[in-house]
Amino acid sequence: MPDIDDIETLRPPRNAVDPEIPYHFLQEQEPGENGNLQKVNTIFLTGKECAFKCLMCDLWKNTLTFPTPPGAILKQIDYALSRLPDADVIKLYNSSNFFDTKAIPSSDYAGIIDRVRQFKKVVVENHPKLCTQSCVDFNEQLDGKLEIALGLESIHPNVLPKLNKRLTIEDFQKATRFLKRNKIQMRAFVLLNPPFLVDEKENIEWAVKTVAFAFECGVGICSVIPTRVGNGIMEVLQKRGDYVPPRLNALEEVLERSLALQQGKVFADTWDIGFLSNCDECFGERKDRLEQMNLSQKLVEKITCNCAQS
Repeated sequence: MPDIDDIETLRPPRNAVDPEIPYHFLQEQEPGENGNLQKVNTIFLTGKECAFKCLMCDLWKNTLTFPTPPGAILKQIDYALSRLPDADVIKLYNSSNFFDTKAIPSSDYAGIIDRVRQFKKVVVENHPKLCTQSCVDFNEQLDGKLEIALGLESIHPNVLPKLNKRLTIEDFQKATRFLKRNKIQMRAFVLLNPPFLVDEKENIEWAVKTVAFAFECGVGICSVIPTRVGNGIMEVLQKRGDYVPPRLNALEEVLERSLALQQGKVFADTWDIGFLSNCDECFGERKDRLEQMNLSQKLVEKITCNCAQS
């Protein structure tokens, strides 16, 4: 296992960001609670870097090295919403933890709540250990519902402790019980091919097990994210043989099997997944198939190719 200090020292340079402008925003679609497609405005806010510094994370590339200035988040939301069409749901993702007051100043909460009143649901990301009364207070002031996205990553007993997430399965269970008791909805992020799990069959099995565990905890949505290089330390782990990039067929199988559980919604993260495939002939169709299943939450016929589904 690498020294934790290497997580920061091996990093490439950060991207240049403006504290008053979100580093990205877009409109996407997701199936809602009744199965109908909802329009979702996703704003990737620029704020202070997450304090946890997970081993596999590269979200720090678009963060600040200092506490987010009061009022900056409000300007970012205004900037994005003035350029986005109307939507049913808003995601306020900040590459950190929404209820870390150094990332989202508590003095901005009232202004944020005022700006999101037209949305039926507000989705934010937060570490399970930071799910406290602040989440409840924020939720009670919203006109819509609050949903908190939690990084679960993997329940593999040898993997989770090595990710520098400072999270245990018990921590996750405690957080979900608290949020469920306070009627706050949840989604979870699950990694495909996390570090220290290199056998493809095992990676598929543990990803599906992690999705099933999240559903058992009351999570309503799971997003399966292929782990990738790009943050420095992951390249070192790959060279050591402690990380193997996933293949597209593995992501397909995890989505198929997770949907078959019929315990909640499951999405395969298809952002920039070209590295999962070596076949230009079938990749586009197979990516489209994953996106169709994301939207329909139903199995779609497999794409056949002479590449043997790399």
